[in-house]
Amino acid sequence: MGMLNARWPQQLRDQPWGIVIVVLALGGFGALVLYSAAGGSLTPWAGNHLLRLAVLSILMLAIGLLPPGLWLRIAFPFYAITLLALVLVELIGSISGGAQRWLDIGFMRLQPSEFMKLALVLALARVYQFLPLAYIGRPLGLWLPLLLIALPFGLVMLQPDLDSAITYVAAGATMMFLAGLSIWYFLIPGAIVAASLPLLFNLLHDYQKARVLIFLNPGADPLGAGYHITQSKIAIGSGGITGKGFLEGSQSHLSYLPEPHTDFIFATMAEEWGLLGGFAVLAGYGVLLAWGWRVAFRATGTFERLVAGGLTMSLFYNVVINLMMVMGLAPVAGLPLPLMSYGGSSMLTIMPALGILIGIDQENRRRTSPRLHTEGWTHRPRLANRRARFPGVDA
Repeated sequence: MGMLNARWPQQLRDQPWGIVIVVLALGGFGALVLYSAAGGSLTPWAGNHLLRLAVLSILMLAIGLLPPGLWLRIAFPFYAITLLALVLVELIGSISGGAQRWLDIGFMRLQPSEFMKLALVLALARVYQFLPLAYIGRPLGLWLPLLLIALPFGLVMLQPDLDSAITYVAAGATMMFLAGLSIWYFLIPGAIVAASLPLLFNLLHDYQKARVLIFLNPGADPLGAGYHITQSKIAIGSGGITGKGFLEGSQSHLSYLPEPHTDFIFATMAEEWGLLGGFAVLAGYGVLLAWGWRVAFRATGTFERLVAGGLTMSLFYNVVINLMMVMGLAPVAGLPLPLMSYGGSSMLTIMPALGILIGIDQENRRRTSPRLHTEGWTHRPRLANRRARFPGVDA
């Protein structure tokens, strides 16, 4: 009887199962594409992808049962550990594809830059949970968030990993804006960066310069630096409305399309499933993003609200940058497509992030459901932003 009266069965029943189904559908569809990319075989990608999806889905649901206050307590330690992992990448990291981005722990390789996307959101949300509103736009309220963004930014730029560095800046700026920082704090630095683009371009590595130049003129070197995007466009365009059919994609099967299982998995999918398949994928991500923002708007605590908004926007940036890349609307970037691309580190980041969103959604339901209040649930005091008092100022 004790097990039947415990709170976790009620929490499990109240999970947003519609969202869970969307997550499993995107991951399962990714496995189909990986199966096809391997020529109709579960190895080497689809089988591992399905196993990870199954295990991490259970982890996602388990994390969804945890209270958001737990993430408030461990936000800084998690950030510190992830930052240490980025330092270890520089010291003993594995090199692949000309970049040093991975830690080899024996049974798998981890990419700490992926975990930092989650750690940064949690750390910034904790800062603004305790930062008085009056300090948000003052120097004392700016240095710590900027430092939290700058440290991982600098470390991943050394790898080099410009793509992850850009997502850190985008996620960090989004968090600061959601916390209440004025838009002028972004417009003025943005104008300075825009004016400095020629100088910044000269600081890029040669392969990064080639990506930018090919983006501006895709036909300049179709068999060299522009090969990736040229083949991606061919794959997407040849799929038409309904696609060539499952297991019928020539670009991936004949090895014309580079990285068909990771960065360019959307192009692999579009060739066989066409425009309709692309719309289905976009609809799936649209549902996740809309749900994430609904969770953020319904959250009553500062920490929960910022975490939900930050994680939702991080997912948005990863999806949009990847899709723009494979369509030739942005320079080629090494960002996987969440839930669909093959890669343990990416899925090991996105699934816990979705689990945290589920936990915040559960907290929102708990605070608005009279039924739950009568079943043994208790409220604990929430810490919220308070205005600081200055001499002569009525706060």
